[in-house]
Amino acid sequence: MPPFDEIPPTIDDFSGTVRLFPLPDLVLFPHVMQPLHIFEPRYRDLLEDALEDDRLIAMSLLRPGWEREYEGRPPLYPVACLGRVTIHRRLEDGTYNLLLLGLHRVRLIRELSPRRRYREAHAELCDDYVPPLFVEEQKALARRLRQMFVKAVPLIPEAKEQLGELIDADLPLGTLTDLVSYVLDLEPAEKHRLLWETNVYRRAKLLIEHLATPNRACGECAAAGFPPQFSSN
Repeated sequence: MPPFDEIPPTIDDFSGTVRLFPLPDLVLFPHVMQPLHIFEPRYRDLLEDALEDDRLIAMSLLRPGWEREYEGRPPLYPVACLGRVTIHRRLEDGTYNLLLLGLHRVRLIRELSPRRRYREAHAELCDDYVPPLFVEEQKALARRLRQMFVKAVPLIPEAKEQLGELIDADLPLGTLTDLVSYVLDLEPAEKHRLLWETNVYRRAKLLIEHLATPNRACGECAAAGFPPQFSSN
């Protein structure tokens, strides 16, 4: 496999068709890295096909009630995150561990008729929209979000240095909101709302409102979510 620094960070090779990897409790965001453990046969097929092609996988979220038809095609939320496999390892039992780098939001247009054991869909890229704010206004909004996030989240030692460096960096507002959205311990549907929101200004406002609400700013979210643990399918 190519070294990590040779994995294309762009989506120039996106075909418009996505391999769907739906989970009930995980929302991937652009700019973040998610460890995954793949063990179901259909998702092993998905990964192997991705590795032979463009290494792209779309992480999608199952709607409530998925338990009744998990083995079939339960309904999905309409927006997913397109990610690229950066590192993978096949284990002795045939399962896989991998790191998936979130690249871009995609809107699911139409699910395809079954061709494989896993699900596929036509999708379109969803670009962030950055309102024409004054530069200083954008900086002030980013600064406020950083301050509220760091105040609300008591970082564990293992996470503090890594996450602190990211938060303190001069990140674009869109990247900052995606990082904070990923780390905060929100309900999956709330995270999907943030994934769906392509207006960067509104996304930042939603996060600030969450962090400002008493008893809603999480106390253990960083400890639970950063660095992320391997999630199983």
